[in-house]
Amino acid sequence: MVAMTSDDQAPPERLAPAWHEPAQVPSSGRLERSIGEQVRHFRAALGLTASDLAERTGLSKAMISKVESASTSCSLTTVERLADGLGVPVTALFRGLETDREASHTRAGEGAVVVRSGTRRGHEYKILGVLKHRADSLEPTLVTLTSASDVFPLFQHPGTEFIHMLEGHMVYSHGPHRYEMLPGDSLLFEGEAPHGPAELVELPIRFLAIADPHPRLS
Repeated sequence: MVAMTSDDQAPPERLAPAWHEPAQVPSSGRLERSIGEQVRHFRAALGLTASDLAERTGLSKAMISKVESASTSCSLTTVERLADGLGVPVTALFRGLETDREASHTRAGEGAVVVRSGTRRGHEYKILGVLKHRADSLEPTLVTLTSASDVFPLFQHPGTEFIHMLEGHMVYSHGPHRYEMLPGDSLLFEGEAPHGPAELVELPIRFLAIADPHPRLS
């Protein structure tokens, strides 16, 4: 009987590839919390249990629990399986990671009163919000015309402007056109044409003015 050498030995049996859950790495970072919160949110919205989602994704129920509790770090493959199982884009699981953005909250009756050329005519300009780190930010302004107000001179500026009438009654001119403005009325126009209140019919008058891109109201 001839002994078989190592070269004569039959090759080992080949096994079909199998999915293995990645090693669980304890974690409590923002990424893990974001993914966990989004997975839990979408699962609940679909009315799925952790077992249902495990069946959909091929992950274990324990793994689903660890993901939702942010006690493990997910591989990209795991994130992809979760997104497929939930029927959402992969990016939807990262929404909680969006960086904080600046906002400006102005309560009723508040706002910074600024001095502009119309101030000497009795007009009041109150800024309702400012984003300090955005040079292209809109600047909503509450304009008040009182009994001491004169009619505006006409103004021109690049971009567009929107005004919304809150109180009083005026006639607003834009180029050769005149618009009667009552509470609730709005007007959107190109700022290059001469524009401004042409007739103050009923005082006091208050309107919201929003210009884009960020020209100053005079």
